[in-house]
This record gives sequence, C-alpha cells and structure tokens, in this order.
Amino acid sequence: MPASTTPRHQQITIDDVGTPLSEVTFVVVDLETTGGSPKDCAITEIGAVKVRGGVVVGEFQTLVDPGQEIPPYISVLTGITSTMVASAPRIAAVLPAFLEFARGAVLVAHNAPFDLGFLKAACAESGLLWPACASVDTAVLARRLLTRDEVPNCKLSTLAPYFSATTSPTHRALDDARATVDVLHGLLERLGPLGVSCLEELTGINRQVDPRRRQKRHLAAGVPEGPGVYVFRGPRDEPLYVGTSTDLRTRVRSYFSAGEQRRRMTEMVALAERVEALPCAHGLEAAVRELRLIAEHKPRYNRRSRFPERALWVRLTNEHFPRLSVVRRVRPGAGVFLGPFPDRRAAEAAVAAVHEALPLRQCTPRLSLTVLGSACALADMGRCGAPCTGAQSKEEYATVAEVFRAAVDSDPHALVAPLLARVDRLAGEARYEDAAVLRDRVAVLLRAVRRRQRLENLARVPEMALARPDGAGGWELAVVRRGRLVAASVAARGVPVRAHLAGLLATAETPAGPAGELAASVDETELVLRWMEEPGTRLVDVEGTLASRAPGIGRLAAFLARVEAGRVSTDPFADGRSLGTRARPERVAGTGARHPASGPTRGRRAASIAL
Repeated sequence: MPASTTPRHQQITIDDVGTPLSEVTFVVVDLETTGGSPKDCAITEIGAVKVRGGVVVGEFQTLVDPGQEIPPYISVLTGITSTMVASAPRIAAVLPAFLEFARGAVLVAHNAPFDLGFLKAACAESGLLWPACASVDTAVLARRLLTRDEVPNCKLSTLAPYFSATTSPTHRALDDARATVDVLHGLLERLGPLGVSCLEELTGINRQVDPRRRQKRHLAAGVPEGPGVYVFRGPRDEPLYVGTSTDLRTRVRSYFSAGEQRRRMTEMVALAERVEALPCAHGLEAAVRELRLIAEHKPRYNRRSRFPERALWVRLTNEHFPRLSVVRRVRPGAGVFLGPFPDRRAAEAAVAAVHEALPLRQCTPRLSLTVLGSACALADMGRCGAPCTGAQSKEEYATVAEVFRAAVDSDPHALVAPLLARVDRLAGEARYEDAAVLRDRVAVLLRAVRRRQRLENLARVPEMALARPDGAGGWELAVVRRGRLVAASVAARGVPVRAHLAGLLATAETPAGPAGELAASVDETELVLRWMEEPGTRLVDVEGTLASRAPGIGRLAAFLARVEAGRVSTDPFADGRSLGTRARPERVAGTGARHPASGPTRGRRAASIAL
C-alpha cells in the first residue's frame, strides 16, 4: 500500500472527549424569596452573573413582585420590603428574560436545589418549559474539595472570605451571585491539579464512586428483589448496619454506586464481608423486622432506634400524695404514665408545664398521713397545697391529681386551658419570651398526650387483622396483637382473603408481657398505626374494642398546628443537607494527576478557567 494512503492513528486530546472548561459559559444565579418552600413562598429578587473563561460577560438583576406580603423577618434578613417590590414585575414577566440570559449556559448556584427548585416551580406555574441544562452546586463541590482544617463549614459566608471574594454576601441576589462566582473560580483552581478540565468531568465529580465501595460490588450478587431487610455483616459476622427497602436488590446495589455519599456508609461498606437479605411479605413487616434487629444487635453504623429502652416517661406515682417523676419503663399498677419523650429535656418541659397548671408537690420523700413536716417555699408561693403539713387532705389532693389523670387518659383541656390563658396574658403584657417558653412547654405536653393516647388505643386491642391492596390485585395482610405485629403475609390475586387469614392467625405468635403493658416497642406500634391510617387499609377482623377516648386533644389541635407552623417559619431557609465539611473527605480522583492539590489556592484569576 502506498505510504500516502496508510492510515495514521493519533492520540486524541482531552479537548476531543469533553467540553473544555475554558469554553463553557456559566450563569451563576441567586434568589431571594419570601420563605423556604416554593409550595407557599415566592421569589422577590433574581441576580445572575454570566462568566466565560474567567471573565464576567454579563449580569442580570431584578426585583420581583411575589404577589404576597414579605414577612418582617425576611425583610430584616434581606433588606427587601413589600414597598420595594410593589412596582416590580411579576415572575411570569421576568422569567422569559432570565431564561434568555441563561440560554445555552451551565447554571451554577450555592445550594442549587433551593434556587433551581424555585425557578422550576415558577416556570411550571407560568406555563414555561424549564430548559434541559447542566447545573453545578458550589456547596457540594466545596464539601468534596475542602477539609474541616481549611473551612469549618461550606456556607457561602464562610467560603467567600476564604477564596478572597471581591464581593461579600449580603443576602441580596446580585451580591451573593458575584460572591459565588469567586467561590466557583477558587474551587475550579483546586480541580486543575486533579486533572479535571472538562465540563463532563466537573458535573461527574459528585458521581465518582469511592474505590473501597467499588471493590465490594460482588456483595450485592444474589440479593433478591422485593421488600425485606438487609444486614451488612463485618469480619466476625457481626451486624454493621441494618436497613429496609421495598426492593432489596436495588437498595443494596446503591451502596456500591455514586448515589451513596455518606462517609459513614463508605466506611461501613469497606468493613463489610457479606450482605444478608431477609425477604418480607410487605413493607410493614420489613420495617418492623428492621426495628427489632436494630434494637437487638445495636449495629454501630445505625443511628436510629438503637436504644428503645432509653425512652423516657413522666409518671404520676401511686401513693397517698402522688408526684411527678421521669422514668424509663412503664410498669402496670405503678401509676399514670405519660410519654414517651425523645429526651430528658422534653420530659422535663412537660413536667414544668404540669407544675405551672397544677399545685402538685415537687418534693421527693414519700409522705405519711400521720407524720407531719414543715412547708417548703412552693407552699408560700401558692404552688403547692402543702399536704406535708396537713393543710391539704388526701381527698383534696386527689382532686388535683385527677386533673392530670384525666388529661392523660382522655381530655387535657382542663389541664391546658389555664396555661393557654397565661400565654395570652404574657403576650398582652409584651413578655413575649416568657410566653414563647410556656407555649412550647404546652406543645410538648400535648404532643406527649396525643402520642400516648394513640399508642394505648392500639395496645388495648387483643387482636385485629388488617388488609390493604398490594397493587397487583392481591392483599397485604397483617395480624396485630396489643400493638405488636405477630404475622404478615400476602394473599395473591384470586385467593380468598379470609381463608388465607385463618392459616395466618393460627401461626401468629403470642406477645409476652403483663396485660395492660405495651407488648411492642413504641416505634413498632407507631409503624402499625401509620400503616393502618394509609388510604386503602381495611380492618378485616377485631377482637375487643378499637376506639379513641373522647374528646382527646381535638379541641387543641389548632393550637398545635399553629405552633408547628411557627417552628417552620422561624427558619424559612432551612436546608436539610449538612453544610459541614468532611473530616476526611473522599478525595476527587483526577484523570491526569496522581496527587491532590498541595494546599489552598486563594484569589481570583481569569486564567484559572483555561485549564
């Protein structure tokens, strides 16, 4: 073959397999809003900066009329008031201009789900199509590239001075977007020595799989499909982590993919030697078995439900002059129990609320009907009837204690009504902090009453059978005895449910424990309650009575709803993700460099994009 026609094979460059960062147009966007959720909040300002090759080529900024009042705390935070946006355009008029400004660019934001979530929701509401474009989250990049020794967290207010940003974040959209530009440039400088030089590598950084996880993919072989529980076991076959899923195979495989970014899970998978799969009939059985396994083995990498025995209860003691105490176990006949509470602070808040309403004694010694003592300071303050001195008889004291018993058993209104009146009085006297403290104590008390009544309603039922559609023409079946799941199965399509249920009842376990005491853990009983209350669940059979005590907290439900709404509004921009850096972050595996950057690089240089 002539030399002129011989094919020539050449090594392609990185520019041939990806879009060089020097040629990528980034639009860094930031929003100001009236709150934290696009469901009930709106955009008040859009700021965006367009950069290419490290050079700013355009800026976009406008106020937006949100169509609603801007809350005062938002105005304090951002400086944007309802008066300022009164003459501003509505979001439907602003979006076309912004989308044109960002056409063909890669969108960048700090905590991108927040800003892009609002923009996508606004497009959907305005009937506009959200463009299919790549996005970069500088908060995620920072968590991947920086250690806690360099920055304590990955908030924009922390990263901007670290990278010597020329603009300080001020909670105004354009200022924050300008600061994010400098943070982006600083992070891209950190990627240069790692060989990340094209857009595809940049957007794929968060999808890189840790090598220790990649090597363990074979552990997922043989895991079946369907609902169940999986147990990662260590070198001594000890349970490291217990989890549940409606699709075991997909869930277990995800631990060896880029979707799993939790550091403790990477560490756990590196220790794991095998995965044990426990198929279950349906999701309720899987969730219950997960709880029981976690409580039994207390795996080191599980954080939830490891110590159900540590739940706290408030007990009204069973004696001549009962008092309140915080205990860890419910014992039948030992008094009246309220709870459970997640921690001691919540239990003590409920006790404080009861003492605000009722003159129960707070001393700890057991009082005698014949041996009298001296009164304490609480008696002088009118907060105790001083039964220790004989000033209050056993019968008179019993009427006070009965208010608490009635509140726990059926109706808390008599206990809570004077407390709510005092909250209103404190607020009317401009003692807002005192009113808020008492309001929160009352809310803790009511939540505990509601939770206890719901648990007891189910625990009193000796046996009941439940069914719900499985989505394929069959029925998911569950047998519950005194709050405990004792049998579970699925009746396939065409199988008579009652005939199948008869065999299930015959093989169901019998819960142990004294009558009147919860046979299951609190978490298990609440799982059963939630499953019962989901749409489609039917009560097939019941032994005993399944009913709620009247009136319960029905009259006070509106108060609890207002408190919950207030808790959300106090942190309108709450982000569920952690912004802290990892102590030992998973380093980004470079394509052209063997070692990470040797140290922090500060400042902004236009050449940093041209890698």
